Amino acid sequence: MTQHKILLVDDEPAFRELASRWLVDQGYHVTTAGSLDAARDTLITFDADLVLLDLSMPPHFDPQITLAAMADFEGRPVIIITGHADRDLALKAVALGAWDFIAKPIDPDMLAVVVRRAITKTTLERELNQLKQASEQPKGAASYIGHSASAQKIRALIERIAPTDVRVLVTGPSGTGKEVISRGLHDLSHRSAKPFISVHCGAIPEDLLESELFGYSKGAFTGADKDKAGLLSLSDGGTLFLDEIGEMPLAMQVKLLRVLQEGTFFPVGGREQKHIDVRVISATNADLLEKVRDGSFREDLYYRIKGVNIETQPLAERLEDVPVLLQAFLSLLQNRQARQHKQAKQPPPNQLQLSPEAMQWFRAQTWPGNVRELKNTLESVASICSEGQITLEDIQLLYPHIGQATEPSPISDAPLSSATLDEQVKALEIRLIHQALEKSQDNRTQAAKQLGISRQGLLKKIERYGL
Repeated sequence: MTQHKILLVDDEPAFRELASRWLVDQGYHVTTAGSLDAARDTLITFDADLVLLDLSMPPHFDPQITLAAMADFEGRPVIIITGHADRDLALKAVALGAWDFIAKPIDPDMLAVVVRRAITKTTLERELNQLKQASEQPKGAASYIGHSASAQKIRALIERIAPTDVRVLVTGPSGTGKEVISRGLHDLSHRSAKPFISVHCGAIPEDLLESELFGYSKGAFTGADKDKAGLLSLSDGGTLFLDEIGEMPLAMQVKLLRVLQEGTFFPVGGREQKHIDVRVISATNADLLEKVRDGSFREDLYYRIKGVNIETQPLAERLEDVPVLLQAFLSLLQNRQARQHKQAKQPPPNQLQLSPEAMQWFRAQTWPGNVRELKNTLESVASICSEGQITLEDIQLLYPHIGQATEPSPISDAPLSSATLDEQVKALEIRLIHQALEKSQDNRTQAAKQLGISRQGLLKKIERYGL
């Protein structure tokens, strides 16, 4: 049974301890934060299912600032806690998207009911959306889209390799569809009814990676108040996808090698050996043989994970696939917009389409960020287009540096269109991140320095925007 995660944000230590105890007794995994900044930092590594947020937080103790910060918890239900029984502010919080509010002093039974209702409903909504999206997504080999010779070769390999349990190493530049290939292999395998678990080996801090992969036993370290299954156990019977395995620390490489050799492992702090039946698919944008030569990657592990190598090509080398990729992404966007309009009880959206000039622009680019950049660019431009028609003017509004077809107007003179401030900020962030990654040759640490943010902050944005 899934243990749901709750982030409790409150500046009163005694209340945090008491409320945490109540929620843990209800079977939840609870982490606390004493400030909004601490809450934001916690969410980088703690994927909370729900946030309990006090309305008056330091250093300003201004409820309006707390209400504005709710945007940082997007995608999770937020239950507002107030010590002032301020109904107007609480109702404003609900109008801004909070799930519910509850006033101090809090009745433990009422807290349990409100939390359970929020998690149950959002879990059902998430599962329903996942089912709808899964039904719309191409499956198996068909998920790797393209007419080029390299795309056809990869689809043929997926179909031939998927029914086996052979280990696969997918190599190629970032954004070329390595996870898409891995999911295709899983979908066509006899393990398709079991979990597909994806782990980004460079996104999890080194000191947390072992406990995330192997889990831990009660008492293994401070805060380990109960046993927790790791990602290996969760993927039992299914597929474990190790993305960017070249970034895995050497100490973890030794432990992973044992899992691959013997099919067994010990949770952190545990004495009972666990057995695992899992297919491992790895991916990297690095030259692993070069890493073997410089001593940063174990040679024995390399040959264990290699099995069959599937190599992806940069989009610049298969530009003939751009139109069919755009069509597939437009269909996904259309379906997403239709769902959103239906939920909001609005009329169906206009049919999304590209003008000939916009299509020409998309086909003329070299796409250093590959398919991922193509998809995100299309999504950004589609968010501001008028009446479903994506034009060159829409592209120039978000990317004023382009110089094709006509000279773009300065952004200060550009029409505001229907783009919200959040949408324009998102598009600008995506563009700056792409530029920093390109300039640093995909070195995330250097890119973060260029952008003036932490590496974890950059990784969070990359995950949020699907870069």
